[in-house]
Amino acid sequence: MAYLAPAEFVSKMVDAGESKLVMSTRDTLIRAYMAGAILALAAAFAITITTNTGNALVGALLFPVGFVLLYLMGFDLLTGVFTLAPLAVFDRRPGATWASVGRNWSLVFVGNFAGALTVAVFMAIISTYAFTVAPDAFGQKIGHIGEGRTVGYAAHGAAGMLTLFIRGVMCNWMVSTGVVAAMMSTTVSGKVIGMWMPILVFFYMGFEHSVVNMFLFPSGLLLGGNFTLYDYFVWNEIPTVVGNLVGGLTFVGATLYATHYKTAPQRRAAAASVVATQRAIA
Repeated sequence: MAYLAPAEFVSKMVDAGESKLVMSTRDTLIRAYMAGAILALAAAFAITITTNTGNALVGALLFPVGFVLLYLMGFDLLTGVFTLAPLAVFDRRPGATWASVGRNWSLVFVGNFAGALTVAVFMAIISTYAFTVAPDAFGQKIGHIGEGRTVGYAAHGAAGMLTLFIRGVMCNWMVSTGVVAAMMSTTVSGKVIGMWMPILVFFYMGFEHSVVNMFLFPSGLLLGGNFTLYDYFVWNEIPTVVGNLVGGLTFVGATLYATHYKTAPQRRAAAASVVATQRAIA
């Protein structure tokens, strides 16, 4: 499986973050568009499986196929660049500024949203025979998801908003761990296994992923979900984006960077003890 040590794959994370910041606008948008579209299709796939089998675990087990495909093809998700792009600024790479990070995040958001919205329209057409009949079982399921995860949170007020935010944090803790796990191996099989596990956790636990939601909620609105565009942005997308940013950068990017790339000096007493022990053994 060609496992890389933490210091090695964290160095790759910083390099990846730098590459995001210098990428052209055209390439950033294309890669983000395709990432949003593929992840949306994977979400539709998982929901179809769950609807047909009545078993959410089966859908969650197979959902990561979309994440694996988009990663292996070099496409970019907002959740991933939340974690990687700032590392280039932390490391003071040439040209890496918070302005360039903001530009990257904005472009990826737009691209992801456009890709996810495209699939939402396609799936709504399929579900309703081009809006000529009532939504099928898949379409009805999508509508209920949109209601429960917007007005459902709103019904609890501030407690609902906090719950939504924490679910966003937990989501990108797992998703960004999947991004990093792919860098731990130099083989395709190793990357796939590494990515699959944390993505499975986030999806089955019902955490809030900003890009998946770019598909779910527009789909729900197209298919008759009982919520509004305002409900979607205020009671899901915006808090989810903020939660994803905090979760990925705090629990994955910054922590790995701090302890494996910019490590603190070793304690002298402890280091001397290790040397003495080694000499005694020798």
